[in-house]
Amino acid sequence: MRSLFSRMFNFLGKDLAMDLGTANTLLYVQSQGIVLNEPSVVAIDNRTNSLMAVGAEAKEFLGRTPDRIRAIRPMKDGVIADFEVTRAMIAFFIRKVIHGFRFAKPKIVICVPTGITQVEKRAVIESAQLAGARDVRLVEEPMAAAIGAGLPIERPTGNMVVDIGGGTTEVAVISLSTIAYAESVRVAGDEMNETIQRYVQDQFQVLIGENLAEEIKITIGSAMPLPEPKTMEISGKSLLDGTPQNVTISDGHIREAIKDPVNIIVAAVLKALEKTPPELVGDIARNGLLLAGGGALLNGLDRLIVQETNLSVFVDDDPLTTVVRGTGKTLDDRERFANVFIN
Repeated sequence: MRSLFSRMFNFLGKDLAMDLGTANTLLYVQSQGIVLNEPSVVAIDNRTNSLMAVGAEAKEFLGRTPDRIRAIRPMKDGVIADFEVTRAMIAFFIRKVIHGFRFAKPKIVICVPTGITQVEKRAVIESAQLAGARDVRLVEEPMAAAIGAGLPIERPTGNMVVDIGGGTTEVAVISLSTIAYAESVRVAGDEMNETIQRYVQDQFQVLIGENLAEEIKITIGSAMPLPEPKTMEISGKSLLDGTPQNVTISDGHIREAIKDPVNIIVAAVLKALEKTPPELVGDIARNGLLLAGGGALLNGLDRLIVQETNLSVFVDDDPLTTVVRGTGKTLDDRERFANVFIN
């Protein structure tokens, strides 16, 4: 019994950091680090309007559910698209992390896109409060990424961060703990998945699901030609007669498929450089550009940005967790990072 109460009160003293992403949600607990990394997907029973699965289990339902079950992503383009489902998802993840102790009311820091509106900001805060948080702070994603990668954000020198998530790409120039200029485009990893689906449909008359499109992107996707060409055999549904059909696709096919979203991301970087004061651009030329987020793992994207900008580009060691690690650091040292909160 003493051990149980000890565990309960130990947790009550800890706060949470959350990367509430379009593709994945990550949770960080003080003194423990990252304790949860699951897809931002919820499966709902249409008959009872109740949750059937959340996270990794629910993602397996995408494209495979009968009519009575909906598998949905409640986040779109980095912000809340379905308030009630998002609240339920956040509550589920918090309960999972705190092992069912529902009376725990943690403080939470959540990262959000730089282009978030006041209405969207309020939706994030209210979702976390209704899910059980007693205090909610927000930090912008590129700022969190810069902190997570250990960039000297407090210094009067320019650092550029490009954070490519599932729903948004955030480009920001940071100096003196503030974002001097930001460019946010709602094109990122999910858009690439959708363009792969459309390409396979148009070129091969085969329908494929979202999960397979993502697998293709990860396996053979690239922003620039590869030293050795890659191919992949995939199975889908024939658009002509509905029968199963296998096709072989190459890295060249996928490069062509994702060309537009990749070009939009590169254009956002170029626009940010164009709008940034010359002194800060000079700093960026010396310091280089940080790539973070799942999109940073796209083969050749760093080389393409180098080619188009003449900047040195470095990818964070673990780009999938850069943002939540930075958000966690703001928890661990609130006094030092007090200026980065936007509410």
